[in-house]
Amino acid sequence: MKIIVSVFFISLLITVIINAQSAESLINDGDKYTDEFNNEQALDSYLKADKISPDNWQILWRISRAYVNIGVRMPSNNSDEEDAQLAEFEKALNYSERAVKLAKDQSVVYVRRAVVNGRIALFKGVFTVGGIVNQVKEDCEKAIKLGTGDAYTIALAHYILGRTHSKVSEKWAPARAILGLGWADKDTGLKELKKAVELYPDFRMFYLELGKAYLENDDYDKAKFYFNKVLSTVKKDQEDDKVLAEAKQLLSDLND
Repeated sequence: MKIIVSVFFISLLITVIINAQSAESLINDGDKYTDEFNNEQALDSYLKADKISPDNWQILWRISRAYVNIGVRMPSNNSDEEDAQLAEFEKALNYSERAVKLAKDQSVVYVRRAVVNGRIALFKGVFTVGGIVNQVKEDCEKAIKLGTGDAYTIALAHYILGRTHSKVSEKWAPARAILGLGWADKDTGLKELKKAVELYPDFRMFYLELGKAYLENDDYDKAKFYFNKVLSTVKKDQEDDKVLAEAKQLLSDLND
């Protein structure tokens, strides 16, 4: 009997090890596809890993990222297309929330939820979903306070927080206060965007938003400086072509 039990547990241990190795391999495959901007293949790899290793926060936040990356590339020219895009963001939100519940001490899970909620807020209209916008702010601040993860993760938290302050502060302060968004501050937005660039330089999206923040402050020289930085930085993100085009247009407008 002891021999049978021992063989059973050895067999079970071997199965667990094999599954762990398989899940890790699939995560690595998904990360490689993500770097290549092949979001559908990345999602497929992560979903397969999720079946092998369920309730794994490292997999769940990556699934959330993949759904967001797919969603932002979808067309949104009519109500049906918009509904389909929102459905992808809502899938992403579900996975990010599951990741938060499993890893409350990890910055990346809060950042990924902030990314999703930021997309949903922009989709629905920032000033119609004050609760979601407040959640974005709280998640970014939580991620920054925890300070876990790589430089990009923390820089992204500062970037989202800065962009949120900048975007919300566009509205008249008393009107924002009524919506529960009175905390937004243009100067804080600029400070947070500068911090993102400091922590993770040579990233087009960060340079573009910092340039736009300086443009909003009528500091045209610094705005031009950061728009030009976009032009001289290599592509790292799937949205970088759009970022580059916007920076070129803003520079053209300033020069005119």
